[in-house]
Amino acid sequence: MIELIPSIQSTRSALDAERTRIEIVSQNLANANVTRSVDGQPYKRKQVIFESLVNNAGTNPNSGSTIRVSRVESDQRPFREVFKPDHPDADPRGYVRYPNVNVHEEMVDLIASSRAFEANIAVVKNARQLAQQAMAIGKR
Repeated sequence: MIELIPSIQSTRSALDAERTRIEIVSQNLANANVTRSVDGQPYKRKQVIFESLVNNAGTNPNSGSTIRVSRVESDQRPFREVFKPDHPDADPRGYVRYPNVNVHEEMVDLIASSRAFEANIAVVKNARQLAQQAMAIGKR
């Protein structure tokens, strides 16, 4: 089968992966100050791990590769401890454990992910235009 837009599959997979990354970053930002989750511990920052897969390596020169989310894992960095003896979640020393979420780092991840998303949208638009122009040439 002839693909008119061979790069569309890899672009679609990259869009899906970036959408997942944006959702995880949003969860991290929303829970940046949650000192007690369901398990009684502060929220743990999550991070997305991507994986690149090569499609039909030797059989199709236009196969390219796809990006997918390999897994979402918890960040193993320690929690932040802040001295707040009046806080209901303070330990006997007066320290409250806050999530290991750095809001500035999350914002950088969010900007990078949204830019990657925009770049992939631009690829889809350009590929579509090229396919339409190629079909117009064929009609002449």
